Formats: sequence, structure tokens, C-alpha cells
Amino acid sequence: QENEIKCLTAEIEHLKNFGCLGVSPSLEGLRDENAKLKYRLNFLRKSLQEERSKAVKSSMININSCLQELFGAAIQAAYPDLENPPLVVTPSQQPKFGDYQCNSAMGIAQILLKRMEQKISPREIAEKIVQNIPGNECIEKVEIAGPGFINVHLRKDFVSRQLSSLLVNGVQPPAVGRRRKVVVDFSSPNIAKEMHVGHLRSTIIGESMCRLFEFAGYDVLRLNHLGDWGTQFGMLIAHLQDKFPDYLTVSPPIGDLQAFYKESKRRFDTEEDFKKRAYQCVVMLQSKNPDFLKAWNLICDVSRKEFQKIYKCLDITLIERGESFYQDMMKDIVQEFEEKGFVQVDDGRKIVFVPGCSVPLTIMKSDGGYTYDTSDLAALRHRLFEEKADILIYVVDSGQAVHLQTVFAAGQMIGWYDPKVTRVAHAAFGVVLGEDKKKFKTRSGDTVRLMDLLDEGLKRAMEKLKDKERDKVLSEEELRAAQSAVAFGCIKYADLSHNRLNDYVFSFDKMLDDRGNTAAYLLYAFTRIRSIARLATVDEQQLQKAAREEVVVLEHEKEWKLGKCILRFPEVLQKIMDDLLLHTLCDYLYELATTFTEFYDNCYCVEKDRQSGVVVKVNMWRLLLCEATAAVMAKGFDIVGIKPVERM
Repeated sequence: QENEIKCLTAEIEHLKNFGCLGVSPSLEGLRDENAKLKYRLNFLRKSLQEERSKAVKSSMININSCLQELFGAAIQAAYPDLENPPLVVTPSQQPKFGDYQCNSAMGIAQILLKRMEQKISPREIAEKIVQNIPGNECIEKVEIAGPGFINVHLRKDFVSRQLSSLLVNGVQPPAVGRRRKVVVDFSSPNIAKEMHVGHLRSTIIGESMCRLFEFAGYDVLRLNHLGDWGTQFGMLIAHLQDKFPDYLTVSPPIGDLQAFYKESKRRFDTEEDFKKRAYQCVVMLQSKNPDFLKAWNLICDVSRKEFQKIYKCLDITLIERGESFYQDMMKDIVQEFEEKGFVQVDDGRKIVFVPGCSVPLTIMKSDGGYTYDTSDLAALRHRLFEEKADILIYVVDSGQAVHLQTVFAAGQMIGWYDPKVTRVAHAAFGVVLGEDKKKFKTRSGDTVRLMDLLDEGLKRAMEKLKDKERDKVLSEEELRAAQSAVAFGCIKYADLSHNRLNDYVFSFDKMLDDRGNTAAYLLYAFTRIRSIARLATVDEQQLQKAAREEVVVLEHEKEWKLGKCILRFPEVLQKIMDDLLLHTLCDYLYELATTFTEFYDNCYCVEKDRQSGVVVKVNMWRLLLCEATAAVMAKGFDIVGIKPVERM
């Protein structure tokens, strides 16, 4: 009985995690603890089913996940003694192999041979799996091909219903259970230094990840871990005092902070008296002297204004929480590691060796000061304990991989989190290269300023639009909207469409090309799709009425191909949330656009009289397919940060 009570209690807790707390039923009259738990469990199960049925009405279904559940159940029924059997369900690459494939039989055959010394052919295993597939509404038929591939054909009425649901309810994410919290650390420029092309990738990738998790229903905290503390502020404050002695009463007109930084650095390197005063300024700042804090804030504000110009252009939203935020937590971090016996003293420094990591963390310098290691540990602890993050993502360049792995491992070692429960991930990325395949620099060898790059993008986008004579058909306002959509959309998409783990070559010519997998091509494709209903003089209300009443017919092979492609959207997003590789979404959007073109070239949506050009027939179910394509593309654009325009 004790065991049964434990199991029931565990399942109740599991259901609670899905948000099925409901209103507790009255348990009076049920004296037996076991009976009470069973009664409560049945109530919670019912609540969960009701919640799920509500969610399914408005959400898109992840077809791949549904098929995995079905095949998982079939494998469990066919081989109940098999622990963790392989479950492989993927979209088919060719129509002759059905719509999806389950390729688990081969893996199961190997496991049976190794673990149980049973030699069974994969085809025989596949047959047994097929016999145990539960009743469902999505599979039309299954076929076993070759050595044991299971080809799955979807039901057309199922796909049609899902498309109708999408059209009526909009593009809604599949229901998730408990609303989990995600903290994303991205962008993170340094105060008093210009944002350069190196910050571009972290900013774009991080923003897109936030948008994805927000769309999926997570509670997302977007953090900008600014470099706003450290010894460099000593020389900046000392230089500020000399150049603007009345800074406490008159706001100093620092126009070019980069030049201001270089001047202070030159003085720090060449003037001994200035260097001593700079160190004294650091001490005064760290002791929170009000005059020095004001000087520090003034310098930070100048940088913030410059950063904000870039964030506004790229439509980036962040909460600033720089290194200074964690300063008061450093002492406790050192104390906690000392109390747990992890600290060693090396030449006056306090260091922590982490098993499996080659370089120790320095948590206190010999002069008693703290380091990046200490502030990163403090940030990790704060995000886990104060923010209560379930998922932590650091969008930081690959060069920081060893450092971050060591910080994460130290967090595990001291017991701050269990990686089986809390996901802490480094979303690393490669460098931006010039067209010469070397690090992207200006002709003089300087790092490319990000603002200059964005201005150049605007200039090139306008030239491209004028080459296409768009200035002759668009109003001034429409032309400006198209210019910024193309310029900033292309810069973001060029980054996101490459695997973030690789370096990528920055080329305006390639990213502004309206052929191939570029934002320019997708924006043109989208405006074309949006114009079809307009040309047929079908308005939004008529489309909504048709979505509720019309059946989306999928008889033509291109209609069927497009319908299935549209419904793959949720599984594409799920894959990205698993591996954090956003280029998969770009590949999908390009595939959707090209699949739509195939459909449009083969299936008349609007039929016109050849002589007069008057619309004689509108195939409404095909207009609905256009609308569903545009709706999914628009949501995909929103996640990658592209702003589509109605006219282009």
C-alpha cells in the first residue's frame, strides 16, 4: 500500500506540473488515504484532459509528435520488456515513401540481438509495430518498405481540418504544460566602446531565440549583460574630471565616447600620475562614493544612447543587467565556495578547480578584487535562485566556450542546479568574415562599427529598390517602409540562415539578391501571396467566412504538398527549441515559399477572362491555402525579426 501511495502522490505532482491544480474536490467521507489519493488523481486527470481539449481547439498540432506518441505506444505494446527503444519518425523525402517514415525497426533489431540475443528481422519487427498502432484520426494507411521502413500516409481530411483550424484560430503554438521560465543572455556590449560587427550575431540570434520561446508560451527574460564595471572606469572617470571639471553640475557634452575612451587609454599608458589617479578612482567607485557613481552613470548613459539607436533599428528588446548589478553578491559567492571546501590559494589568488575542466576559475585576485569568473558565477546563481529559471541560454561567441563550460560545471559541482532538471546552454556562434574570408574589418583594418554597417544596408537597399523601379509605383512612405524591411531584414536573415556554429561571410550583394534563400526573396514572395486575394477582390471578412464554412480541398498533388508543408511549422519550431539552431526555420520558410510557387504555377486560384482580364472564377479553397501560407510565413518572419510590407 505504501508503494501505491508513493506512485499516486508522484503522479499527482506530475499532473500539478502541467498546471492542472483545478478546484480540489471534497474528500470528506474518504478516510482511507489510498482512496483519497485515487479520488484526487482521477479529478486531476479529468482536469488535464479538459485543459488539453481546450488547447487543441486553438493550437496547431505537431504532427511529428503525434506520430511519435502513436509509434511509441505501438513499440511499447509490441515489446513491453524493451527499455528506451529507439523512436525515429521523420518527414519522408519523396512522395512515393508516404508523408512520414518510422525507422525504428532497424534499431530495435540491433538492441534485441545485443541485449537479448534474439535475432529477428527488422521487417518482422516493423510488422509487429504496425499491428499495435493505436486507433487515431491522422493515419490513412501504413506500408512496410525495404528492410523495415514504415511509410506513413496521412489522412487528407485530417490535414484539411488542421488547415481550417489554423485559418480560423490563427497560427497558435502547440500547448505546452507548465509555463516555464527562460533567461536569455545576449548582445552584451561594453560601456564606452562602440558596438561592432562582433555584437551583431549575439544580438540577432538572441532576439530571435527570445521571440521563439515567447511564441511557444514560455516566460522569457531578455538580459543584456553589459560590460559596465571594472578597472577601465578608473581611467575614464579621471579623464572626465580633467576634461569636464564641472561634470557634477553641468552635463558633459561627450559626443564621441570612442575617442574619449582612446584619449583616456593613451594617458593611462603614458602618464604615470594619471595612471595612479585612475587606480584611486577605481577604489572610490567600488566604495560607492556618490560623486564617482555620478561620473560612472554619466559615462554609461552616453553608451546606452548609442546602443539604443542600434536596438531601435533592429527592433531589439532587452533588460539591462550588467556586471555592476552583481557586485554586491561577489563576497557571498567566494564565501559559499570556501565553506564547501572548493577554494585553493595560489600565490595570493583564490582559485577553484572544477573536475573535467582544464583551467581553474579565479574568484578573487591577490589584491582582494573580483574577476569576470566571480561575476559570471554570481550571475548564474542569481538567475537560478532569484529568477528561478528553468532554461538558461547564453548567446556568446565560441571563443568563450571553455570559460562558460567551466562556470556551468562549477555551478553543478556546488549543487546550484541539476542538468537533468534545469537546462543551462551555451548557444555559441562563429565569427563574421569579410568576402576575403578573413575577419570582417574596414579597409584601414579597424573593426566595422555596427551603425555604419546598418547605414550602408539602408543605402544598398534603396539602390536595389530603385533598380527595380519600385520608386515609380510606391509612395514615399511605402518606399521607406520597404527600404528598412529589406535592409534590416536581409542583415538579420543572412546571419540566421547560416548554422550559427560556423563562421559566415558577410556580403551585401548576396543578402540583397532576390533569388535563393534570402530575406529579399521571401519578402517578395510574401507580398505576392498577400496580393492574390486583393486582386480577386476578396476581403478579410470573406476569407474568414470561407475558413469557417469551406472545406480545404487537397486533391491536386501540389495542394497536398503545400498543405503538409504548412503544418510542419510546429515540428520545425520544436526542433529549434531542442537544438537552438535557427537556420532550420530559415530553411523551412524558403521551402514553404518555393512549395507555394509550385502550387501557384500549377493550380489556378483566380481565373480571369483572357480578353477582358475580368475575374470569372475564384477557387476559394485555394485562396485559403494562400492565406494559410501567408499566416505561417508572417509568424516565421516575426520570429526571425523580419517586418513584411503589404506592397513592395
